[in-house]
Amino acid sequence: MAGLTTGGPNVDVSLLYGINGLARRAPDWFDHAVALAGGYGLPLAMVLLVLWCWRGARRQDEATAVESFAALVWAPLAAAVALLVNVPLREFVARPRPFLQHEGLEVLGGSGAQNAGFSFVSDHATLAMALGVGVFLANRRLGLVGIGLALAEGLCRIYLGVHYPTDVIGGFALGTAVVLLLAPLAMAALTPLVRTVARMPRAGSLVRARERVVARPVELAQRPAESDLAA
Repeated sequence: MAGLTTGGPNVDVSLLYGINGLARRAPDWFDHAVALAGGYGLPLAMVLLVLWCWRGARRQDEATAVESFAALVWAPLAAAVALLVNVPLREFVARPRPFLQHEGLEVLGGSGAQNAGFSFVSDHATLAMALGVGVFLANRRLGLVGIGLALAEGLCRIYLGVHYPTDVIGGFALGTAVVLLLAPLAMAALTPLVRTVARMPRAGSLVRARERVVARPVELAQRPAESDLAA
């Protein structure tokens, strides 16, 4: 634990200064944009990605739709579990925020960031990666987009000066581990429940879109002839 709580000339601190140092050369509007993206934009994009994945999953066949919906339900649940695991972990490691140990950092997360708790591991990185990997279980293509958003979120936390790179990496590892290690048990419990919901008359539309019955045009041969109508 001492290696985490004492700063020194190591790669972790060097990367922190290198990434956060970009804020000194960047215009103010860019710093505000990164702060906005890290605090609200990327988390909102992740939520929208989950909803988009759900929209596409409803159009699949019943078996695939049930599995995809169960994975999408597990994604936020896994994120919540990961955040709960992080509560005692942060207290146990007790790593101070980087701006409390190192001078010359540009803290762009607002004054509230300086009053926050311990640094390891990053809640934002944990939450974002758990959602990204959870979406990956439901849809590989959209899951890669989600993982990319999680990586961007972690980079923002370092740029803002509120986390070390290892805080972010630890968050990525924690979020991924919770999703994947507990996925077999979670899917075994959620899939039957989702399958039951899918077969309900009204609630089933949450899992799978109802097929529209399109009336077929009447065959010309079956239509009465104009001569018959005239008669």
